[in-house]
Amino acid sequence: MKELASLARLDGMAQAELCARGEISADELFDACLARIDALNPLLRAVTTAARERPRQTNAGPFSGVPFLVKDATPWPGLRWTMGSRLFAANIARQQTPYGKQLQESGLVCAGKSATSEFGLLFSTETLLEGVTHNPWNLACSATGSSGGSAAAVAAGLVPLAHANDGGGSIRVPASACGLFGFKPSRGRTVPASFGRSDFGDMTSEHCISRSVRDSALFLSITEDRSSGTPVGFVREPIARKLRIATWTRTMMGEEPEPAVRRAYDEAVALLTGLGHSVEPIAPPGFDRAALSDAFFIVSGAAIAGIVEMIDQTRGVPVQSDELEPFTWALVETFLARGPDALPQSRAVFARAVHAYHETTRGYDVVLTPTIATEPWRIGHLSPILGREELIRRTGRSVGYTSLHNIAGCPGMSVPLHFPENGLPIGTHFAAAPGADALLLGLAYQLEQARPWKDRWAPYSIPALYE
Repeated sequence: MKELASLARLDGMAQAELCARGEISADELFDACLARIDALNPLLRAVTTAARERPRQTNAGPFSGVPFLVKDATPWPGLRWTMGSRLFAANIARQQTPYGKQLQESGLVCAGKSATSEFGLLFSTETLLEGVTHNPWNLACSATGSSGGSAAAVAAGLVPLAHANDGGGSIRVPASACGLFGFKPSRGRTVPASFGRSDFGDMTSEHCISRSVRDSALFLSITEDRSSGTPVGFVREPIARKLRIATWTRTMMGEEPEPAVRRAYDEAVALLTGLGHSVEPIAPPGFDRAALSDAFFIVSGAAIAGIVEMIDQTRGVPVQSDELEPFTWALVETFLARGPDALPQSRAVFARAVHAYHETTRGYDVVLTPTIATEPWRIGHLSPILGREELIRRTGRSVGYTSLHNIAGCPGMSVPLHFPENGLPIGTHFAAAPGADALLLGLAYQLEQARPWKDRWAPYSIPALYE
């Protein structure tokens, strides 16, 4: 098992370099990954389906031979594609997406699917289909969500990086709770990863959760859509100039973070100031916070209503309430009850909030906030069997920073800068204007050099348990 631990400590690029030099084969990397999954996944429940068959060949790309996971919100041919829902419990994906093709061409090897909340709706990965995904830092706590399976798997050293997606913070929030780097690209930055369209889908960015900034930067370079705008390419270096950084701590619901989060935030401000950046506290953008929260969940409900309608048209029996989790069903019912004007009205609320955000942050390079307002929550705090109103209230209290950047199409990232002695990691959030992905990655490299985190391993990880 010591060999498993030594490989687990390597990021994706380091594993690819070993493979390129002939020091290890792609088959050996794959077998070692499955052994790590077998060792810890029964405890963590991060992986819903393991790909037991070795790939017939590995493409010769920059990640050649490196095993990774695909979030179960996204199809991968030959593997279960449930989206965390009992409605699709027996579904097997047949087609590869353009996004998946880019990943295959890079040499990445899919070792399985990672757990997600149902349809990626909740910020805790605990479903009635797959059960609870535990945080490797504290098994009583959630790995959060909706990319909790990917975050738990990377934090535990099962894979060096894992695909994830983010419609309101679903990459950045789990990265924060699990002590990892989580980057959300600008809207439209990457090639398509799905076959359908919805307002919620348009807010969703595809990327990965990783231990190193360079893995994330390389992952972006291989998945970006080079036909639209100016491509980022592979960002390799820390930023060289000083930045003007706007900052606030009040959430979108008008609340201040918990003391532990405030301490993490204050540390980040001190670090940035020490690096020569100008950090300027400003008032957060002004908009109707309750209306924005309501609009976000209306758009979410519209997306699920579209899925339900599609299933109703393809089988004899309509979708039943017990095929979806109570929270999901409640979102659909609420959307349908609002009538045909609900979606246009929500879009108008979004537009006003985006305008306020851009006006407030004009002239700044970066916006700094906490990633989450509370310490990572315990299992059950955001359970899908709780009532709709209570879940929305709890979500608004804890996750009050990230979704605005999805609505505005901005790149954002959670950087693991705070690891308290007694407690879970707490990430710091950075955002920039749409298209400024390279600027954020350059800042991430600088922060990684100033406050390294690569040797921070969770208690329930391969390196912590098997070295």
